[in-house]
Amino acid sequence: MSMGGRFALSLLIAVVLAWLPARVEAQDAEELFRKVNPSVLVIRAKGRDVGPRGLFTFSEIGSGVLISADGKVMTAAHVVHAMDEILVESIGGEMVPARVVASEPAADLSLLQLARVPKGARPAPIGDSDRVHVGQQVLVIGAPYGLSHSFSAGWISAKWLPNTAYRAMPLAEFFQTTATINTGNSGGPMFNMAGEVIGVVSHNISKSGGSEGLGFVVTMKSARYFLMEREWAWIGLEGTVVSDELAEIFNVPTGSGLLVSVVPMRSPAWDMGILGGDRIATIRGQDLVVRGDIVLSMAGIAIKSDADLPKIREKIGAMKTGEPFKASVLRAGRVIELTGKAP
Repeated sequence: MSMGGRFALSLLIAVVLAWLPARVEAQDAEELFRKVNPSVLVIRAKGRDVGPRGLFTFSEIGSGVLISADGKVMTAAHVVHAMDEILVESIGGEMVPARVVASEPAADLSLLQLARVPKGARPAPIGDSDRVHVGQQVLVIGAPYGLSHSFSAGWISAKWLPNTAYRAMPLAEFFQTTATINTGNSGGPMFNMAGEVIGVVSHNISKSGGSEGLGFVVTMKSARYFLMEREWAWIGLEGTVVSDELAEIFNVPTGSGLLVSVVPMRSPAWDMGILGGDRIATIRGQDLVVRGDIVLSMAGIAIKSDADLPKIREKIGAMKTGEPFKASVLRAGRVIELTGKAP
């Protein structure tokens, strides 16, 4: 063979070798997407909030992942946590009602229970996020801007311990990833290349409003702890703890309590008759939702600070379903007692 022939053959081999890994990797990703996509769900939620003109309704779209055969779905708390109505859409387009059964906003995690498992939906296997390392390839599937079951690939670029990367969600351990994350991806799963869920998409950090390769995903270690290992009930109790000067302004007889904002429909707090506010007032430079109840105590625990709220959720979570508990509430200057039932 001539020198020119040998050079041409060597060049051909080099081109083929350079081409094969990328092709095999693409085929692996394509096969993996087909395998795990039936576990991914689109979440469409509706809720109420309070603005300068009073109550208004709004919609939220996000993603989730089916993790059990009985219809448990992991998602991001900011998508569903205080919503009145939650519908989950499967890959086949079937819409199924869902309700929140556990939630931890400080880790941006919520667990839903579906009314039924949609046809064609399959639970995803849960992976060990402690075994995930920087540089590992990962896949994200969700509904960016409502575009259902969109796939993106990237790498783990960092791992952040709780209360380091994002102080607004201090309890979460995060993966940072280069996989593209946009509005609507929130709550969707991150998969490793074995098809296991290793995290739940939370948010991205962006100056432009688009994806800039700074996506943050709550690790499965955090998701397991807050949604599966702890018996923390979701009550639907949202608001601001008032004490000291604010408590004096609101004439709170016990010196502190939870000024309730909006109560999600059909939540335990809603069912027991707790009333939310419908106006915003600026008091001492702080915007507060007012004209709602002030909860003084619940399940025998007085509300003195934000630290008492998880104690209440934990105590009610340890009760049997349907077991009654009491709440002491300040309403229009009078202290009344309400009765709720453990979810």
